[in-house]
Amino acid sequence: MESSGAPSQVPIVLTTGAGIPIGDKLNVLTAGQRGPMLLQDVVFTDEMAHFGRERIPERVVHAKGAGAFGYLEVTHDITKYTKARVFDRVGKRTDIAIRFSTVAGELGSPDTVRDPRGFAVKFYTEDGIWDLVGNNTPIFFIRDPILFPSFIHSQKRNPQTNLKDPDTVWDFWSLRPECMHQVSFLFSDRGIPDGFRHMNGYGSHTFKLVNANGEAVYCKFHYKTDQGIKNLTVEEADRLVVSDPDYATRDLFKAIAKKKFPSWTMYIQVMTFEEAEKCSFNPFDLTKVWSHKDYPLIPVGKLVLNRNPENYFAEVEQIAFDPSNMPPGIEASPDKMLQGRLFSYPDTHRYRLGPNYLHIPVNCPRKVASVCNYQRDGPMCLFAPPSHIPNYYPNSFTSPRDIPCHKESAFQSPGDVDRHDSSAEDNVSQARAFYTDILEGPERQRLCENIANSLKNAQLFIQDRAVKNFTDVHPDYGARIKALLDKHNAAASGKEEPLHNYTCYVCPNAK
Repeated sequence: MESSGAPSQVPIVLTTGAGIPIGDKLNVLTAGQRGPMLLQDVVFTDEMAHFGRERIPERVVHAKGAGAFGYLEVTHDITKYTKARVFDRVGKRTDIAIRFSTVAGELGSPDTVRDPRGFAVKFYTEDGIWDLVGNNTPIFFIRDPILFPSFIHSQKRNPQTNLKDPDTVWDFWSLRPECMHQVSFLFSDRGIPDGFRHMNGYGSHTFKLVNANGEAVYCKFHYKTDQGIKNLTVEEADRLVVSDPDYATRDLFKAIAKKKFPSWTMYIQVMTFEEAEKCSFNPFDLTKVWSHKDYPLIPVGKLVLNRNPENYFAEVEQIAFDPSNMPPGIEASPDKMLQGRLFSYPDTHRYRLGPNYLHIPVNCPRKVASVCNYQRDGPMCLFAPPSHIPNYYPNSFTSPRDIPCHKESAFQSPGDVDRHDSSAEDNVSQARAFYTDILEGPERQRLCENIANSLKNAQLFIQDRAVKNFTDVHPDYGARIKALLDKHNAAASGKEEPLHNYTCYVCPNAK
């Protein structure tokens, strides 16, 4: 007989989740051709029971995102600052995962909205996972973590109308003038990046680096895009919301698939403890940047993404970043927002993914010889410590022990324990420098137009308070926005009443 030319292949056997072969996956089990189906149809129940549970709670923030995998290659020696083994020699490569995201939108929201972009990096080091969580901005809206839930609530959907509400957005921003620096960045040209490849990333928080001699400095992390900064115009972004709402996700995946591997150059800024004491502003304030002139960028290495996920849910939706994951040589600073995240992130993961979320392959330490601790059991426990090891500590037997050389560095904490009010700290000088020194003339005008086009939808008393804050930043800033709002309000036939029924209450601390 002549060969048909078709390759001979052994068919892949379809199975249930338990691995049991399935003979018919196209028809349910019934009592006769027209009879009712039977509860004993385990092929159906196995499929349907899993289908009803295949979604997990979406992230409260940063719900919509894309991710990829690659490596960090160290190009410059920074061992004088840190003993972290990820940086212990030039030329060293460490596996990484990066997840990019929008912040306020839901899973189905478009990629091209005006919103900060999350930029979270997971390093799979020999001393465990290092998660460096940040954004595409070096700053944030608030400096005290107790405000974070309220801030996010103000940016999400109104609980009565289930609509985005310009009143709540601008009411919160105008009541907290510390937001003005980040708001100015958000409504500038960089507020809508052209995909994820053409934006910078920042660890944003202040961290502490400790070297092999126990000497410590404060540090900020930066990643500068090697593809160059590119942003979308308002018109381009609006068009893509309709024609390609997954534009940034698609752009990242296609670039890597075509082997146009995106990369970022990694830098640090360093501030000594003595410099921090004399700093004219709070160096741990997340609404502030460190001057590159006073604290120059020090090159570290190159972040390269060269692999797309094989399964989005397993490797991107389930990836979990936790800023409390810091290997020896990298520690927390007194940055209050960072301190708040040290608790909130792992707590969120235990709710969303389960107490054993670190057993999920994408979250597992890879280069560690073994994960040794006294944590036990819980849902989805995939790894069991050897039975001959006690499940308590201290104990008198051969078992994992703490090693003093890995203790965190000691530091002094001056001042009284109190709920210190930070609202009156300098809220304008860096926002003013951004407006006058960073932006060119046309950029300033576009910034004011973008703000006015958003602020015009808020009630007049909120508009007035916001304009007062922008005027405090710079008179020209406030005047331009006020003129644009006056033009809009004069042209409006009558401002619509707010859809919600909140009682207007002017905070006694509002300026």
